[in-house]
Amino acid sequence: MTSQETPLRRAARVVLLDAADRVLLLKFLVAAGAPERGHGWCTPGGGVEDGETLAEAAARELREETGLSVAPGALGPVVAETSGFADMGWAAGTCQDSFFHYRVTTHRVDISGQLADERALHAGHHWWSLDELAAGRGDEPVHPFGLHGLVATLLTGRVPATPVRLPWHH
Repeated sequence: MTSQETPLRRAARVVLLDAADRVLLLKFLVAAGAPERGHGWCTPGGGVEDGETLAEAAARELREETGLSVAPGALGPVVAETSGFADMGWAAGTCQDSFFHYRVTTHRVDISGQLADERALHAGHHWWSLDELAAGRGDEPVHPFGLHGLVATLLTGRVPATPVRLPWHH
């Protein structure tokens, strides 16, 4: 994305790690009400609302989708970014996702705060080990592409000095 392009949609996401060195991914339906179209996996997060900072959006989405309340400032800097063209059905254009990370000892996922459109696509969650992330789940893609390398770096305690550029996934 060039500096003159305004993204159609900005999203803020969280790479949530636990003390067992696992990353939380949410399973989603590719199309609401159509499980035959397949599933995918992604980090918690979603669209930035008017007036929100990236960190505020990431914290709000984390609370809505997983039940974990975190102060925006506790998320630290953006650790990765990806952008590219996507046709989401309701709109098409350039999208930009920014990723924060946060570490918990443990967390029991609570999806009761999900919005109706999130619930329509939600198909479960799983705490993935690094080995599971490397192996994948057959024809269920993990978004963003390159997440394995980012998680491996974060698990060492290193935070990238500048956001890692991940490949676009659409």
